[in-house]
Amino acid sequence: MKSSVPLRISAFLILICGAAQAQDGAALFQANCATCHSAGSAAGAPLPETLRQMTTKSILAALESGKMRAIGEPLNAGQRGAIAKYLGLASGAEAMPASARCSTRAAPAKGAPAWNGWADAANTRFQPAKAAGLTAAAVPKLKLKWAFGFPGLTTAFASPTVYGGRVFVGSADGTVYSLNASTGCLYWTYEAEEGVRTAVVISNNGQTAYFGDLHGNLHAVNANTGAMIWKTRVDEYPFAVVTGTPKLEGNRLYVGVSGGEEPVSAGNPMFECCKFRGSMVALDAATGKQIWKTHTIADAAKITGRTSVGTPTWGPAGVSIWSAPTIDLQKKAIYVGTGINFTQPTTPNSDAVMAFDMDSGRILWSQQLTPGDAFNFGCQGGNGPNCPKDAGKDADFGNSGILRSLGNGKRVLVIGQKSGMLHGLDPDQQGKIVWQTRIAAGGPQGGVIWGSASDDKGIAYIGISDWNPGKPDAGGGLAAVQMGTGERLWTTPAPKPACMTVPGCSAAQPAPPAVIPGVVFLGSMDGHMRAYDAKDGKIIWDFDTLRDFQTVNGVKARGGSINAGAPAVAGGILYTNSGYARIPSIPGNVLLAFSVDGK
Repeated sequence: MKSSVPLRISAFLILICGAAQAQDGAALFQANCATCHSAGSAAGAPLPETLRQMTTKSILAALESGKMRAIGEPLNAGQRGAIAKYLGLASGAEAMPASARCSTRAAPAKGAPAWNGWADAANTRFQPAKAAGLTAAAVPKLKLKWAFGFPGLTTAFASPTVYGGRVFVGSADGTVYSLNASTGCLYWTYEAEEGVRTAVVISNNGQTAYFGDLHGNLHAVNANTGAMIWKTRVDEYPFAVVTGTPKLEGNRLYVGVSGGEEPVSAGNPMFECCKFRGSMVALDAATGKQIWKTHTIADAAKITGRTSVGTPTWGPAGVSIWSAPTIDLQKKAIYVGTGINFTQPTTPNSDAVMAFDMDSGRILWSQQLTPGDAFNFGCQGGNGPNCPKDAGKDADFGNSGILRSLGNGKRVLVIGQKSGMLHGLDPDQQGKIVWQTRIAAGGPQGGVIWGSASDDKGIAYIGISDWNPGKPDAGGGLAAVQMGTGERLWTTPAPKPACMTVPGCSAAQPAPPAVIPGVVFLGSMDGHMRAYDAKDGKIIWDFDTLRDFQTVNGVKARGGSINAGAPAVAGGILYTNSGYARIPSIPGNVLLAFSVDGK
């Protein structure tokens, strides 16, 4: 799943910096970059104030090893550093005050309640009562326990993981933090090359933490110290990224590979669009060595034509895997939803649910739900040299399927789509369609985007996006659906946002929910985190995060839109990030922890 702003803001810098002579960052920017990065520029590049929300580390990484490394290579190290220093802010590790550190380095608590990674193997995002430590009756008493600010206005990016009395969370500048779950004090930080939007996965023995970054790397670090154990690039293509949280099963990690090449390609006749192919990869958890890799497009891209300046165009491309896989131990299978084709020709595995054999990576089946969907986000509002001639609807899958037993030997895999459709598939009959229910209007930023959840009673809870940038009060809502039949049980519309005049405000609710017995938690693009009664959808608790916070680490912090990051509940505490800056939304840089009466 993509946003109308490139997956990485740094990708826009491809447009801006030619060879530069001066060493002064301001002069470099003015002479070589300001033309594109100015109000009304046809290039559509971010304004300087937007670039200044990035860290020096992120900009320098983009110049040296990221998407703009081809532009950075003609520059010397001093010139690259000057540009990064002029635009960027201090990164997480550099900006963290000493007072934020925990006074003692206690060992992780054994047997403490956990929310490990994205969800369980079946992707239910359900926390049983004992581990939740929070009852439906107590939810209205939730108050802020502590707030942690991400330095440098870094976007609150990933879903928090709770394990061993610690919280692990990644951020947009690539810094991963290990915090005390009760107080928010800092144990350690780790610096990845690019943003970390996956949740952190902790090994069964509690010794290793795994996560992916937006440079296509998977990292394994010591969960107690943050020291790197290994790092593996899961795909060498420059635009490959890891957005979906990996799944750990046995001694293997399973991770989907996605790519963000199309947003920067549409209007640039010099860019060879597009060659990226999504894939599913299995790694040895101990060493990071690749065991198998299966592409979602069978054959590599071939030349399909040329742009007006003679640059080759390529296809097919795309079919990213944006979300965490679903593990089916009964079938020894992995299920994933896939994305669009970036270019034509289209392929049979785009906008589909695919099944892979866990041992070999062999494709077991593929159920395409929207055929012929070639779409390029960079083509919105124009017809660039790399745009599909017959543009599709961008109806891909950005969320994970939920696997549930229905009794009598029957099972169902439930997954939502940006088209606004919710699908019930039979995993035991090659993904046969059991039922389909429309729960939203759908669109490029509509329908179901980042995830769903289910309880132990066979009910799925679906957050609705239907984001409309011109109508802040449009979209949003939470629906409850019977997983066996697709019957909609109730729908709660989104309240009208109180931030109507704030740029990026929206009622849309594309974020994933979390469920405890009797309660569903779901965030909103207007900055609210809400709790719903699972029986009827009544809102029983509502906290507006769109405010300044006094943080335990002394970093200035403010809440914003709640989008791709999901809440986690463990040990009587609700954790959520607040702030998002990809699609036009409200940026923020805070991790919040709520407990009963704030105790």
